[in-house]
Amino acid sequence: MNTDTNIPTIEAVNLTKRYEDGVLAVDNINFEVQAGEVFAMLGGNGAGKTTAINIFLNMLEPTKGEAKIKGIASHIEPLTVKKELAYVSENVMLYPNFSAMQNIDFFTKLGGRTDVSEDEYHAVLRRVGLPEQVHSKKLKSFSKGMRQKCGIAIAILKNASAILLDEPTSGLDPKAGFEFMNLLKELKEEGKAILMSTHDIFRAKEAASTIAIMDNGRMVMREAASNLFDKDLESIYMQYMAGHTTSLKV
Repeated sequence: MNTDTNIPTIEAVNLTKRYEDGVLAVDNINFEVQAGEVFAMLGGNGAGKTTAINIFLNMLEPTKGEAKIKGIASHIEPLTVKKELAYVSENVMLYPNFSAMQNIDFFTKLGGRTDVSEDEYHAVLRRVGLPEQVHSKKLKSFSKGMRQKCGIAIAILKNASAILLDEPTSGLDPKAGFEFMNLLKELKEEGKAILMSTHDIFRAKEAASTIAIMDNGRMVMREAASNLFDKDLESIYMQYMAGHTTSLKV
């Protein structure tokens, strides 16, 4: 793995995905995410956000360009890249008949870490907002927000430099969403590079370093969140979705 500190932790270079049926799902997008940054991709269903993330995960191969983690293309050296990646999907897929402790133990060891103590497991579950009394309960009794917290705990325990989040706040109640965004800020402060796809305009503006808007596979806007602080991001987003890109001033 390239250790040059000038290389972005997460980088898309002319990233393109065209399916066999001709659909252009990702159209020549370019961006980078450095350590300690959150890059939020906004966009509707079919905008290309999840496709882009799946290329980083090597679930899909790019038609053109590269999805890189620490300078290494995911489709060229997938096993090397996956060591540096943690991923939390919209619907976290864990074992419902396992307890929270059993799940994070299994997936942490599967990710290559065998040095984690039981006390550390409990500490991480508490950190993500799961109280001690539910650590031994089976996940089939958990709400979506609680399962999401287990997924985040596994991502933290992997200690990867890059974290990919696909619609992480979808279906969460306001309290769970608030707790999740606070945790995201902590991970950002710890130097993680985070790429997040989301529909959640308001939380994206709160937590992100950079905000991009995807539409029909294209990245139609990319702006530092600090430049959008006093702007109505919802109005900007709706204008882009309506195709009024030429008159926008951010």
